[in-house]
Amino acid sequence: MAYVISDACLSCGSCEGECPVGAIAQGDGKYEINADACLECGSCEAACPAGAISQG
Repeated sequence: MAYVISDACLSCGSCEGECPVGAIAQGDGKYEINADACLECGSCEAACPAGAISQG
């Protein structure tokens, strides 16, 4: 199951650079993960200082 970013997102961008396939982009008020492109590797979850990323 792809990862998702909750409303706890700080929009810091830490996760975007960690995604090996570029599945993360700035959305409306927070970053968003393209579920179709997500490899479910977890690198974004580990990079998030707010703990806002989890498996959906």
